[in-house]
Amino acid sequence: MLTFYTNPMSRGRMVRWMLEETGEPYETVVLDYGPPMKSAEYLALNPMGKVPTLVHDGKVITEVAAICTYLAQAFPEKGLMARDSASFYRWMFFGAGPLEQAVVNASFGWAPQGPQEARRTGYGSLETVVATLTDHLAKNDYIADGRFTAADVYLGSQVGWGLAFKSIPANDTLAAYWARLEPRAARKAAAIKDDALMPTRT
Repeated sequence: MLTFYTNPMSRGRMVRWMLEETGEPYETVVLDYGPPMKSAEYLALNPMGKVPTLVHDGKVITEVAAICTYLAQAFPEKGLMARDSASFYRWMFFGAGPLEQAVVNASFGWAPQGPQEARRTGYGSLETVVATLTDHLAKNDYIADGRFTAADVYLGSQVGWGLAFKSIPANDTLAAYWARLEPRAARKAAAIKDDALMPTRT
């Protein structure tokens, strides 16, 4: 049994896409920001009081990259785990570390000042991070194995979001990568389900 705790205005959208890729049945529990995410019941699952959280047969998994990787390994017959595990883990952790940190820092208007601060960030600069990912995708259609895997759900979600909301510098390579992923049936199905849960504006 898979139980998915989420909010349609969260990184849970990435996990929803991954769940749709597996094709496995799952229960969705939508939590509003504020008291529902800070309830004693939910904090027992995720002490951070945030979403997404996945519970699978009593096992609790948090953090998007971890959830996507777990699902790929839990259902190997779906082919979402890369044979090239070195590349898979390298880029999953790149997305969870340098890419996530650089984009969030930039969204708050902060950038490292000078080479010493750049070293301390662990990622250098947003431009360095984007150039590194771009170089990989200029040589590879997908993150690992030359085919779609869970790594593309995670990195692809970040790229798609970044291009749409201009939180990452756009270039032709990243646009072409997202164009390969955007039409996937599971991604579209996930977006429809999450969009239907969005609060109605009055």
